[in-house]
Amino acid sequence: MIDFTSLFQAAKKSSRKLAFIGDEQVQKILFELADLMISQGDFLIRENKRDLERMDKANPMYDRLLLTQERIEGIAQEMRQVAKLPSPLFLPLEEKVLPNGLFLEKITVPLGVIGIIYEARPNVTFDVFSLALKSGNGLILKGGSDADFSNRAIISLIYQILQKFEIPTDAYLLLPADRTATKALLEAVDEVDVIIPRGSQGLINYVRQHAKVPVIETGAGIVHTFVDEEADLEKAKAIIHNSKTRRPSVCNSLDCLLIHEKLLPNLGELIRPLLESKVKIYADEKAFASLPKNELIQEASEEHFGTEFLSLQLAIKTVRNLDEALEHIATYSSRHSEAIVSENQENLSRFLLEVDAAAVYANSSTAFTDGAQFGLGAEIGISTQKLHARGPMALKELTSYKWVVRGNGQIRT
Repeated sequence: MIDFTSLFQAAKKSSRKLAFIGDEQVQKILFELADLMISQGDFLIRENKRDLERMDKANPMYDRLLLTQERIEGIAQEMRQVAKLPSPLFLPLEEKVLPNGLFLEKITVPLGVIGIIYEARPNVTFDVFSLALKSGNGLILKGGSDADFSNRAIISLIYQILQKFEIPTDAYLLLPADRTATKALLEAVDEVDVIIPRGSQGLINYVRQHAKVPVIETGAGIVHTFVDEEADLEKAKAIIHNSKTRRPSVCNSLDCLLIHEKLLPNLGELIRPLLESKVKIYADEKAFASLPKNELIQEASEEHFGTEFLSLQLAIKTVRNLDEALEHIATYSSRHSEAIVSENQENLSRFLLEVDAAAVYANSSTAFTDGAQFGLGAEIGISTQKLHARGPMALKELTSYKWVVRGNGQIRT
């Protein structure tokens, strides 16, 4: 039987040293790991294939699980970007001198030990390691059984580099892919500072309900795009297609198209690229009536709205005006990413200000909600909550702060 408490205590103890490795050394570690990933691409792909063989290709998670040489090189490039970013540690956030002469300084510090619970996403193992090392945090990883071969191959490469640089490997743990490990991690109050779940809404709900450790939610993406009456239809067509089909299995992909009722005569042309890409459409009554018969187009039911499809499926809802679009988004959104396509500046401004989401777009694809695309290097997740962090969580979001107080004998009366 695994003694999780001892493992977690060792991770906590080792994590205290991580902030003092030095940024130059951290850069060398990440650059060497990026090179090793690429040179060991065949090994990673071979182990990943063992996971893929156990999953149905029709499963929306299959694409997220898949590693290719191209994807490995992309992950390595993001790791190099993280390596080159400025260190987020010990930065002054605020300074003041009190009337009694005390000098106060607020500086950034690591969160401590971060627990990550995630599903079939082996890229997460690399991404969160690079961010944790750069921000001086320890890391306890709990991957899903679907990606266990992939994750163990990845952690073996990480350990190979850490040992070369004499960095304690027990600060970066990969737990067994079973529920016993999940329970232990969620209850590790004294050893783990924060839990970040990455995965389905079901996983996130489970972590939130059972964790005794503080949780930062990186929520599911139920994403809408509203095509306003005054939209540029060519822009709209390209944005809709990209938002849905670029990578349908990721959380920033489009789930529901909101169409102004005056544009229903143009709806068939707007979704033509989607049909060519074999996207299955669930259209409400008005939208369905305006579209030609097609085996890919069905009438929507209430369950199709507020669903994160993670596949080539899309709901369409007809609205009478911007107010109705805003109300629909407020009702069904997961507050991840929302977009409007319009040339009406007043409507653009209202949408950007009134929609409650981590990322709000005007005349752009929601596919850009991503740490690398935002210039953050990589991300540990996309937070949909409002405490501590919101949107792509990268280096800055993996720090807290403390007050440093310098005096000269002051006492309080």
